[in-house]
Amino acid sequence: MPTTINRRQLLKTGALLTGGLGLLPAFVHKALAHPPAEVFDPLRTWETDESVILSAPPDIKARLGANENPFGPSPKAKKAIQDTIGDSYRYPFMYSRELVTKIATFEGIQPMQILLGAGSSPLLLAAALYYSKDGGNIVTGDPSYEDLPEKAQQFKATIIKVPLTADYKLDLTAMEKAITADTKLVYICNPNNPTATALDTAALKAFCERVSAKVPIFIDEAYIDYLDDPKGASMMECVRKGQNVIIARTFSKLYGFAGLRVGYAVGPASVIRSMNQYTNAGMCLSSTSIQAANACYNDTEYLNDAKAKTMASKKFLYEVLEKEGYTWIPSAANFVMFPLKMEAPKFGMEMMKRGVMIRTWRFAGKDWCRISLGTMEEMEVFAKAFKEIS
Repeated sequence: MPTTINRRQLLKTGALLTGGLGLLPAFVHKALAHPPAEVFDPLRTWETDESVILSAPPDIKARLGANENPFGPSPKAKKAIQDTIGDSYRYPFMYSRELVTKIATFEGIQPMQILLGAGSSPLLLAAALYYSKDGGNIVTGDPSYEDLPEKAQQFKATIIKVPLTADYKLDLTAMEKAITADTKLVYICNPNNPTATALDTAALKAFCERVSAKVPIFIDEAYIDYLDDPKGASMMECVRKGQNVIIARTFSKLYGFAGLRVGYAVGPASVIRSMNQYTNAGMCLSSTSIQAANACYNDTEYLNDAKAKTMASKKFLYEVLEKEGYTWIPSAANFVMFPLKMEAPKFGMEMMKRGVMIRTWRFAGKDWCRISLGTMEEMEVFAKAFKEIS
């Protein structure tokens, strides 16, 4: 299967190769001048966000391939954008400070422990650059979210991929055993993408306390808001305790900001300062997006409503799969993964013919579909198409 550059790679590479070159560290200049001969995993067997979205027909009926929140931003966010568009000629510094203050107050940390980004993507890139600059390896799950490991691999890092457990969760025990003297970082996506499985909170906290004393841990909490108790399940407590833990959060999922691009990383102040040298992400946020984030941060009424609608779509999907004789991995996020009864490429093509965009993978000896949870109307479109080919 041909390797395809994904959307995040395209955007970030474009940024590197245009006006931002003069701001980059010397080792990045060297890496760009002498790129690795092969920077992508030749064994990859799944599509990318970009390839799926760009291959969709204009009249797509159900966009269920990108884990977006189909209910959009909250009314407060939309109003803030409308009210502040006239001030968009201003640099965003004052609005950024307001958002950082809100986050710091809610999480019980210091503002200097927070780094803003246009979504979490530039922050994952910053971590990849920082932790791969001296070589070594990064330990991650397999499958898990590929953004940070792929970027690190493009430079100097070796990626150690640890298979999931029998119930498709990240294997913390095996990941800890995989750490070597050359390990620079452990990357954990929780809930995990693409499996939508969540780790036991107590087990992950114990892992962080034990392992972070030896190796930094980066926890991607993009989907944490979909859990019943996001604040309790987050590893922010580890940061508050001074452990060597970095956390990435994004407004792209439950907040509905995938196109507005707001995110942040939290960690020890010294690490945040170091990562800040590898990104100008804060300057990439628009003032309107930041003000929208300020307006809707912890808008519990909206968040609970969007989550309830997502759970209704999930329940509907489970019922459809069960009626058609399919099993699935219980989901802790806004997407569901289930094993297919035909080859993944064929399934994806047949669904696309019927106006339904999904994602497919192959791992653990099986072909899989990952379906993002859409509106109920979109889920009904999926159900109709699925029944025709299942």
